[in-house]
Amino acid sequence: IGFLYFSCRWFFPFIGHMGICTSAGIIRDFAGPYYVSEDQMGFGNPTMYWQLNPKNRVAATWDSAVHQASEEYSHRMHNLFCDNCHSHVARALNLMQYDNSTSWNMYKLGFLMVFKGKFVSFGGFLKTWLPFIILSILTILIVVIATTVVKTSAA
Repeated sequence: IGFLYFSCRWFFPFIGHMGICTSAGIIRDFAGPYYVSEDQMGFGNPTMYWQLNPKNRVAATWDSAVHQASEEYSHRMHNLFCDNCHSHVARALNLMQYDNSTSWNMYKLGFLMVFKGKFVSFGGFLKTWLPFIILSILTILIVVIATTVVKTSAA
């Protein structure tokens, strides 16, 4: 599973875009209304990945499940909050009954990506977390300075 972060990573570094690869490493992602991209994620290269084991599928072959989910989602309207790229990946995993489960959903995938995902490089880590860290430090500095100014003015 490939994952990359959106511009909102400044505030929520754990929110991003997700796709799933075929056995040949070709990534498929539900990138927008009626569009599933192939071999290039719709919003850039992944910064994280979660390596799944194709042997953990029960039903369909890996590639047929990814293909079927992609075909299904190429006829769907994209909805940011309830039918999105995470849902597309969940559909593929449900079709193949990955880990003997058909209860994959966008929330479960988002949660597991945070804990099981690995960064593609140190640059991927920086791209993901540096904006959030900078914003957090600036916020803390502003609060500390404002508090000091208020205390100094009151004295």
